[in-house]
Amino acid sequence: MKLLFGLLGALLMILFLGSIIIKVKEVALIGVVAVGLVLMLVDLWQARNEKDT
Repeated sequence: MKLLFGLLGALLMILFLGSIIIKVKEVALIGVVAVGLVLMLVDLWQARNEKDT
């Protein structure tokens, strides 16, 4: 269940930040968002085998 909520949260974050990137189009902002998305996906990848609490 945690993985499902994690994927839903990741999708919502990608959609939200994607809309900001489309409007602003600054290289520095794109870099910061890309790093944030990579960190989010790494955390989701590491949490996939953790026990649900």
